Amino acid sequence: MSFVDEETLMKVVGLMGEEAVQVASALRDVSETTDEEIATRTEMRLNSVRKALYQLYDHSLVGLRRSRDEATGWFVFHWRLQPDQVAGFILNQKRHVLEKLETRLEYEKKHDFYHCSTEGCRRVPFEEAVELIFSCPSCDKPLMHIENGQIVEALAKKIGQLREELSE
Repeated sequence: MSFVDEETLMKVVGLMGEEAVQVASALRDVSETTDEEIATRTEMRLNSVRKALYQLYDHSLVGLRRSRDEATGWFVFHWRLQPDQVAGFILNQKRHVLEKLETRLEYEKKHDFYHCSTEGCRRVPFEEAVELIFSCPSCDKPLMHIENGQIVEALAKKIGQLREELSE
């Protein structure tokens, strides 16, 4: 999966905000261009364009070539979209999510939880419930033990799916 379609590219860029989408859209039609040309084309402020470009650059979704302006001596950055990097970005995000899910699964497995049965109140781990004398910190109702087997099962299932996707 080295190349993704334009719809997937724009969905990934969309995770970084509307300004990033506008910048990426401006880059789609050209092989490379400057931040000033993007600002003119999108009617965005130059600072906003640069912020979006650096955000996209941090995730390798855009690349740049640097040259020196002969008249001013200043560097000019020529930006280009790198759709071939989207697959790598997606894989990195999946790895990050997998890591978070594994941490959460371990937490769920190692703790007993208590809840007052009131919607909107949070679950409390046993250690905290003891400190609260089994009284809900939000509504003061008694805390009762709750099973988290469904959560553990759902987390394990999602972890399995992600591991399978990452091994392909």
